[in-house]
Amino acid sequence: MAALAAGNFLTKLFGSKNERVLKRLYPVVDAVNTLEPKYSAMSDADLAAQTPLLKSRYQQGESLEDLLPDAFAVVREASWRTLEMRHFDMQILGGIVLHQGNIAEMKTGEGKTLVATLAIYLNALTGKGAHVVTVNDYLARRDAEWMGKIYRFLGMSVGNIVHGMNDQERKEGYACDITYGTNNEFGFDYLRDNMKFDKESLVQRELHFAIVDEVDSILIDEARTPLIISGPAEKSTHLYYQVNSIVPHLKPEEHYTVDEKAKSVTLTEAGVAMAEQQLQVENLYDPKNIELLHHVNQALKAHALFTRDVDYIIKDNQVIIVDEFTGRLMPGRRYSEGLHQALEAKENVKIENENQTLATITFQNFFRMYDKLSGMTGTADTEAAEFKKIYDLDVVIIPTNEPMIREDYPDAIYMTKKEKYDAAIEEIIELNRVGRPVLVGTVSIDVSEYLSDLLKKRGVAHNVLNAKNHEAEAEIIANAGQKGVVTISTNMAGRGTDIVLGDGVVELGGLHILGTERHESRRIDNQLRGRSGRQGDPGSSRFYLSLEDDLLRIFGGERISGIMNRMGMNEGEPIEHKMISRAIENAQRKVEAHNFDIRKQLLDFDDVMNQQREVIYRQRQQALSDDSLRPVILEMIEEKAEQIAWTYAEEKTPPADWDLKTLSDAVFRQFNFKIDLSAGRLEGLDADVLARRIADEAKAAYQEKEKMLPEEEFRHLERIVMLQTVDSLWKDHLLSMDHLKEGIGLRSYAQQDPLMVYKREAFAMFQEMIDRIKEETLKILFRIQIAPSAEVDDLVQPEEQEMSFSHGSGEAAAKKPHKRQAAKVGRNDPCPCGSGKKYKKCCGK
Repeated sequence: MAALAAGNFLTKLFGSKNERVLKRLYPVVDAVNTLEPKYSAMSDADLAAQTPLLKSRYQQGESLEDLLPDAFAVVREASWRTLEMRHFDMQILGGIVLHQGNIAEMKTGEGKTLVATLAIYLNALTGKGAHVVTVNDYLARRDAEWMGKIYRFLGMSVGNIVHGMNDQERKEGYACDITYGTNNEFGFDYLRDNMKFDKESLVQRELHFAIVDEVDSILIDEARTPLIISGPAEKSTHLYYQVNSIVPHLKPEEHYTVDEKAKSVTLTEAGVAMAEQQLQVENLYDPKNIELLHHVNQALKAHALFTRDVDYIIKDNQVIIVDEFTGRLMPGRRYSEGLHQALEAKENVKIENENQTLATITFQNFFRMYDKLSGMTGTADTEAAEFKKIYDLDVVIIPTNEPMIREDYPDAIYMTKKEKYDAAIEEIIELNRVGRPVLVGTVSIDVSEYLSDLLKKRGVAHNVLNAKNHEAEAEIIANAGQKGVVTISTNMAGRGTDIVLGDGVVELGGLHILGTERHESRRIDNQLRGRSGRQGDPGSSRFYLSLEDDLLRIFGGERISGIMNRMGMNEGEPIEHKMISRAIENAQRKVEAHNFDIRKQLLDFDDVMNQQREVIYRQRQQALSDDSLRPVILEMIEEKAEQIAWTYAEEKTPPADWDLKTLSDAVFRQFNFKIDLSAGRLEGLDADVLARRIADEAKAAYQEKEKMLPEEEFRHLERIVMLQTVDSLWKDHLLSMDHLKEGIGLRSYAQQDPLMVYKREAFAMFQEMIDRIKEETLKILFRIQIAPSAEVDDLVQPEEQEMSFSHGSGEAAAKKPHKRQAAKVGRNDPCPCGSGKKYKKCCGK
């Protein structure tokens, strides 16, 4: 207690850390203000001419910090002339924070979209490109067009990257000085670029500077779900139906237990016996039944943990995921590892084939690749520790331009959900009667529809904004502040769109926020509250809760229930007490800490994968950019020659006693020629001399192969073969890494650290894959038969492969065919796999 008192005293004396940071920045704001008369006196042409002047100063060695006051003052003046919007001082402050690579926390309605223009323009002066990352295509288009007027006035090019664009359109978008787009599109383009077969088709430039809008949503909420590009893996769907049919025979508690906190389902011994009986297998845990066991676990999850119209809906005979954070539908996105198919079997809709991962990355690792990253949101302070630890981003809270006068009432807590909803409806009706607009926040689609039905019965006109009609969300949310309007909205639908109060609403008390349940994260609750009280407007908020709500039931219901029972609560009577609200906040803190631990652990494991991905992608980029891979191929030849020599030429054994046949076969398997190991050629041989002889003969054979095509075409062939080999083995490696990660937790039972074991085994697997890449590349190059020149053009014609873009564990983007290029082999040519058979009778069947 004494330490706390001392801390409070020091804060009063010296100010909080946030206040000290802002104090250092105010002189920069003054410098920008001082320049305002200079630029406001310029003609449009003179103002626009400042961009090349600022670029020139940068190229001559001035830092962006030196250019900041001029650049910000230029943008402010251009904004006034094009949009009639002038950055106020707090927005200038926010722009400085963003330029410095921090997160600016600014309340809803403080004009974050305009703030971004300052830092984006300044950093775009480098000519390396600057990105603004938004949460959906609508905002990317809107902001690129709206804010683009400022940039275009100042002579900068503006592009945007949205779903459905072709590669050429994307390339043009990224080539612009300033590019708006969604987190998904930026991430998937990075992965796609690392699957391309020529550098001209790459769309992205280097990742220089990015401002992430709604940074908490993208870097925290979506951090647990990696972006995945996958291709179809042929598997029968019969097993899903078979396993689904046995789940109704399994009873909760008797056959399986559910852990709602960990969101997991576990079979009991009786459950294992019942499953074995139903599936007619002797031992479900026999290694040969491991796939069957996986299907049983996923089917159990689908039935016990996933609820229709909460986690997903059925639309057009498909299972469509509902984003738990925004309440939006995510068509085309699929849960991974067979869970989506298990849900399709549960709902008796058509089961789509599983996909195999071709490329993957988490948002955490993607955004950490930018040279400089910053972000903005209305709610980041509660996650400040995570932003610092994971991304090395400091959160700076920007004061509001006008004082915040919204009144946040204590939570009203009832015994049952029915009492809670009845009370909420009465408050909505009362406020609607006097004309105050009300925004009702719900955590799921079914609750929004339940409340809508109750209001219909009471004759109250209202709008429902949930995943089923998100197309109209911007319009609905923009009108939510008009007199007498009632809007029911799931969670955070409509983020990025301001609610402006209509005529006469200020006098009535402004917009009232009514929350029908607390979210696991305080930040999400604060986002809902933040819809009201913008720019000094009046407003109010209240959350209606019940002891039956998941958060209270799972994380603190007994304690709160005990307090309510001791107070002798009657049916329909709420309790409003700050002690109860604090208990709920403590429950939320526990969940937030638990979720942070999960994200941190996932990142620790993904960091291993990320290091490997960087090595592979670097290899691919080198293969695309180098004029010739010949030096790399010759180095591979020497390395494989040494491996063969040291494997079969025993150090202390005379050459005549070596296993010459096996040695000769190994050389043939790798290089497709027979080495002369007759008696006269063995004298003076040791492993080193043998390695040089194999390498020299292999190089000579390769030189002959090179003569069969013009040099440029042969170099192109080398590139295609190497890239194909890398992609094929990398895809298999991703699958192996998934399997390794799945079972690694069990190592803790053997007193081993799962992460250390994972790192060690993953490294060994990676080394093995690198060796296989070299081996397979050489095998194909030494065996490939060169087609007649008329067919050479066909050699690298792209083959179309269906790909889908998704978030792992469930949140993802739509399916769309993309072309991948593959080297063609003639039907009568030797098979590139090295079997010695003709292609048509081997892999080309």
